[in-house]
Amino acid sequence: MSAILTHAPRLHPERAETLAMSECEGPGFWAGAAGAWLENGELTVVYRLRRPRPERGHRLRIVRRNRRGAVDTLWEATRLEMATQSVERCAIVHDPRGAWRLWVSCVDEADGRWRIDVMEAPSPDQFCVARRRPVLTAASTGTEGVKDPVIYLSGGLYYLYASIATALSGADHGADALHATGDVFATGLLRSATALAISQDAERWHWAGEVLSPRPGAWDAYAARITAVWPSGPGYLAFYDGSQSVEDNYEERAGLACSADLRTWHRVSLDGPVARSPWGTGSLRYVEVVGEGRDRVALYELCLPDGSHELRLQALKPLGG
Repeated sequence: MSAILTHAPRLHPERAETLAMSECEGPGFWAGAAGAWLENGELTVVYRLRRPRPERGHRLRIVRRNRRGAVDTLWEATRLEMATQSVERCAIVHDPRGAWRLWVSCVDEADGRWRIDVMEAPSPDQFCVARRRPVLTAASTGTEGVKDPVIYLSGGLYYLYASIATALSGADHGADALHATGDVFATGLLRSATALAISQDAERWHWAGEVLSPRPGAWDAYAARITAVWPSGPGYLAFYDGSQSVEDNYEERAGLACSADLRTWHRVSLDGPVARSPWGTGSLRYVEVVGEGRDRVALYELCLPDGSHELRLQALKPLGG
């Protein structure tokens, strides 16, 4: 485990570049939960903007940053346009077959449960929310909510990691208690784990089930949400968001896990998070890692002294191991 930590990327938020700021100062105003795709030196990023309740995650935005550091906005969509209470972490991929795909987290207005939809377009500025379709739902996964997709392509397969809400042992709560707020993950009545779905064509998905679980009594007892996956040596590493209780549901910190096969994950950060913000609540979450070698970068959402969250970008040194 110590060798894995030696080769893991180090996050330095105080030296990272601000890619997107929240709309206002103060708790509840966030910019982050980013997904990214790096190609030909251009970084395409999708992130959400949030306001305090009752608005919550109210806007998705796709931007492109070129090699010179210039950033252009390509596309936006609001929660009202998507007919949902809130939007959250998305994943964006330039598919090997040529199309761009955008997987989005949104609250299903039919039952108040989180689900994951997908859109396709020839380019990131042409996504149409009216043509999106469900990929994973609470019903199809046997959970109380599924969101925050992370897509990793390997060996001709698509690996989709998602945050799921699952029942606590022996718990029996009604739908009103769980879903009246449209955010079951913030109720404290369930647990937040990571599950995996696998596909050969990004159309038909095999639900492989839970692959990273919260640990009772540990720093990540309430949540364990994989946010980034990348190759390292003979296996793979992943950042994940952890929180000890529901009180930290919106202020998670980053942990590290490893895998030999992308299906079975083992924690590396057993005693505490590997990265946190030096400000505010200490939250540093939704770490995304893209690229290879000297082009590898990390994006993450972190808490500022005033309690707001912003999206930062950091170049990573080449990884050994």
